[in-house]
Amino acid sequence: MVSRRNFIKASTLATASMVAGVGKGEAKSLFSTIGKAVPEAQKVKLACIGIGNRGEQNIKQFVKTGLVEITALCDVDLDGNQCQWALQNFPKAKRFNDWRELFDKFGNGFEAVCVSTPDHSHFAIAMLALSLGKHIYLEKPMCRTFFEAELMMAAARKHPDLATQVGNQGHSDANYFQFKAWKDAGIIKDVTRIDVHMNSARRWHSFDSNIKKFPDAEPLPKNMNWDAWLGPTPWHDYNAQFHQGNWRCWYDLGMGALGDWGAHLIDTAHEFLELGLPYQIEMRKAEGHNDYFFPYSSTIFYRFGPRGEMPPVDLTWYDGLTNFPPLPEGFGKSEFVSDIPSTNQGDYKDEKLNPGKIIYSRDLIFKGGSHGSTLSIIPESKAKEMESKLPEVPQSPSNHYTNFLRAVRGEEKTRSPFEINGILNQVFSLGVIAQRLDTNLFFDPVSKRITNNEFANAMLTGVPPRSGWEYLYKL
Repeated sequence: MVSRRNFIKASTLATASMVAGVGKGEAKSLFSTIGKAVPEAQKVKLACIGIGNRGEQNIKQFVKTGLVEITALCDVDLDGNQCQWALQNFPKAKRFNDWRELFDKFGNGFEAVCVSTPDHSHFAIAMLALSLGKHIYLEKPMCRTFFEAELMMAAARKHPDLATQVGNQGHSDANYFQFKAWKDAGIIKDVTRIDVHMNSARRWHSFDSNIKKFPDAEPLPKNMNWDAWLGPTPWHDYNAQFHQGNWRCWYDLGMGALGDWGAHLIDTAHEFLELGLPYQIEMRKAEGHNDYFFPYSSTIFYRFGPRGEMPPVDLTWYDGLTNFPPLPEGFGKSEFVSDIPSTNQGDYKDEKLNPGKIIYSRDLIFKGGSHGSTLSIIPESKAKEMESKLPEVPQSPSNHYTNFLRAVRGEEKTRSPFEINGILNQVFSLGVIAQRLDTNLFFDPVSKRITNNEFANAMLTGVPPRSGWEYLYKL
C-alpha cells in the first residue's frame, strides 16, 4: 500500500527525471520507466478524445507525469496518419471513433478524460463528461458561445467533486505565480491599459475574403465519423479546409486567433486584476471581413469597469501580420518564448513582434510574452530601480497536467477550472461576435445582454443544435 504522501513524492521524482519530449524511438524505454514510478492502482485511468496533433502532445505530457494509465483512445479519424502514434504506443487501450460510444460502452473504464478536439465540440463532450461523473482536462478555448460557457460553469458548480482544467498550460507556470505575487505586493497596481498582440500567420490568411459560400463537398477520409466530428453544429459537408486544424479558421467551428491565443496572453491579467466581463466592445479593424472566416487582421477594443479600488481598464487585442500595437519607449527586443509548444498550426516565431502583452499602470509599464513567460518592467532603467522592491516568487508545485491529476485525487485544486476560465472565454465570445458582425457592442455585465444590437444579443446563445443533440443543452 502506497501512502498519499509517498504517492506525491514518487510522482514528483518521476516527473523531474523525465526527458522533455516523447518521440517514437524513445517511447518504449520511457513508458517502461514510468511504469515503475507509481503502482498501477494509484494511476488515474484516462480516456483521450482527439488523439492526433495537439491530442498527441497532450497524451505525451500526461504520460510524462507517471500518474496515468491510458485506457481508451477516441478519434473520429482513427485511420488518419495523425492518430497512429497513439494507437501504436497504447495497443491495449480501447478504441472508439465516436465519443458518445466511449461514454456509453466503456464508462466504467476511466475516471477522467483529456479532450483535444476542435473548438465546436468542446461544449458537448464536456457536458456529457460532467453529467457522467468524469473529471475533464479540456483544450482551450473552453467553448464557442457565451451561453455554452454559462452552462459549463453551472455544470462545474453542480459537480464540485469533479476536477475541470482548461488547457492554457501557462496558468501553471512562472507567469501565473509571478503575476499573483507582484499584484499581492503592490508592484502591479492601478492598471489602466493592456495591449495584447499576436501577429503570426494564420491559415485563413491564404483564403479569399470575397468568399460567397462554404467550400464544396469533398470525399470523406476512409472510415471517418463525420457526424460525430460535427456534433451539435449545423451540417457542413466535409472539406479538407475544415479538418486537421483548419476548423480554427471558421466562425461556425472555431474561435480564431483570439480564442486560440487569448487564453495564453490575457489569462493572468484577467484573473488577478478581476476584470470580469466588459461593458463595451469596439471593432476598430477588420481587414478582409467576410461572413465565413475570421478577418486577416483584427483590432478589438474592450472596456472593463472599476472593480473595488481598482480603476477601469481598456484592453486592446491586435492580430494580423502587420497589425502592431504602439510600443512604449524602452520596449526593447521582442523575444521568442522557446517553451511555446509546437503544433501543426505552423511556426509562431516572428522577427517583428512575437506574441505578448504590454501592461500599463499609473506608475509602471510591464512587458510580457505568452504562455508561462514572465513579465519584465520597462524601460530597463526602471527595472533596475525596482529590483530591490520585488517580492520572492514561489516556484510552481506542479505543471498543468500534474496539477489536474492531483486535483482528480483531491490533493490540489486546478488552476484553470471552468469557473475561472469560463468568464475569460465569454470575453472571447463577445469579441468574436464583434468580429463576425464588424460592429461595436454595448454589453450589460449584470443582465448579460448586448443592449444595442438584437442580432448580436441573439448570438450570445448561438444557433440551435442539430436534431438529436439537444439533450446536451439540458444536462
